[in-house]
Amino acid sequence: MIGRLASVGGFTAVSRVAGFIRDVLMAAILGAGPMSDAFFVAFRFPNNFRAIFAEGAFNAAFLPRYAAAVTRSGAQVSAQAAKFADAVFAWQFVAQFVLMILAMAFMRQIVEVMAPGFAHDPAQVNLAVRLSRITFPYLICITIVTQLSAMLNAVARFRAAAASPILLNVGMIGTLLLARRFPNAAYAAAYGVLIAGMLQLLFMLWVAMRAGLHLRLRIPRWRPEVKEFLIALGNATIGAGSVQIGLFIDTVIASFLPSGDLTALYYADRINQLPMGIIGIALGTVLLPEMSSRLAVNDEKGASIAQNRAVILGMLLTLPCIAAFFIIPDTLMRALFARGAFNFTAADTSAAALVAYGVGLPAFVLVRCVVPSFYARGDTATPVRATMLSVAANIAVKVLLVWGAHIGVVGLALGTSIGAWVNLGILAWLARRRAVLVVTPELKRAIVPVLAAAGAAAVGFIIGQLLGHAVALPGRALTDVVAFVIAGMLGAGLYVAVVIGFRHSLPFQNAH
Repeated sequence: MIGRLASVGGFTAVSRVAGFIRDVLMAAILGAGPMSDAFFVAFRFPNNFRAIFAEGAFNAAFLPRYAAAVTRSGAQVSAQAAKFADAVFAWQFVAQFVLMILAMAFMRQIVEVMAPGFAHDPAQVNLAVRLSRITFPYLICITIVTQLSAMLNAVARFRAAAASPILLNVGMIGTLLLARRFPNAAYAAAYGVLIAGMLQLLFMLWVAMRAGLHLRLRIPRWRPEVKEFLIALGNATIGAGSVQIGLFIDTVIASFLPSGDLTALYYADRINQLPMGIIGIALGTVLLPEMSSRLAVNDEKGASIAQNRAVILGMLLTLPCIAAFFIIPDTLMRALFARGAFNFTAADTSAAALVAYGVGLPAFVLVRCVVPSFYARGDTATPVRATMLSVAANIAVKVLLVWGAHIGVVGLALGTSIGAWVNLGILAWLARRRAVLVVTPELKRAIVPVLAAAGAAAVGFIIGQLLGHAVALPGRALTDVVAFVIAGMLGAGLYVAVVIGFRHSLPFQNAH
């Protein structure tokens, strides 16, 4: 499993680096203002629906069932598994096509609901509507990509699905570099999203064909296995929809904040998404089919070992990132984004939100390790209940902190973090109560090495930042860049040294 995690995490890291380059370019060209806020509403719209109907809910309902069918049939994908995939695809495609037509027809009303704070600026509303109509067809492309990715993951082919998001960043970088050829930079970014969706679809069709996997569009038919899938999908969709309601509330509240705050929140979330994507998503991507395949042959012990190793690796890689978020947030955000149209004030606002996101980062990653306890056993209902309760807490805290305590984007980010901890607490309690979450001796032995490595990284960040700011350099921007580089190198060096020192206490040397 460790090799697969490294493969997925490696490609995800490349994608995140490409995403970082895209974000730096976008910050410099779009800046933080009405135009960028309009684009981020348009960008979030198809992504919200993707998270509801594609990646989150679909994977939870489809992958365990497809993986079990493949496992029981041996090395070759059985005709029954292929038939199930085609039947699911038929219903999925029709649903997404109808959704796209409705969204295109009622886009103005949707934007007015998503960003009511734009109402004082009709030009911003019009721009958000036009951009949303450009970006929304991305959803139907990514829906097909998601099913092909799940099918490939089920047969232990993880690389293509992990590499596919790189094309989103490549597409947007390409159009942003040609921004002068568009009405404005926001249009360039929006068309980049649409082009990227087409590139991802073509890439995944090619990879799946080489692996002997195909999706055939047929007339939707009602079958027992489809009914079972749709019930599971319905449960998972409610859970994924609840999460997206929390993000929707973010957009609504942020639209009432000063111009540019929604953009500042976006960039803080992008940095937060680096460890979440490279670590959390990689863990979830590999762990769910791993546990599903083991449980299909009643290997409970093997499933628990895989899960515990995922927890250890997740915390080993996540805690140093949290240390950076807490210790050097201002230096980090200024060094990465404070240039061009994105000024130091916007960077400092993003830094404050990043600290608040850091509070919830461990919970976000651990949820990816706990949820497979339920999904791998075909239970999509339990995580839904936990998610709904966490989203209710999320929204309540945001309303209290933003409109009650008046702490702006920090309140939005902190509400998201608190919701994540509520979600993790409920899931872990239920999993332990049902004896589907078992703590192994490996996990207990790894606690001290994991904490020691994070502590070493923290010391490195503190010393490195002080050294960097002590160097006399012309200009505040250059000072922040140098301080960030020194802090990063020193923190990483001490972290690696401690991990090597404790290597015999970590369960990865002979892991598969």
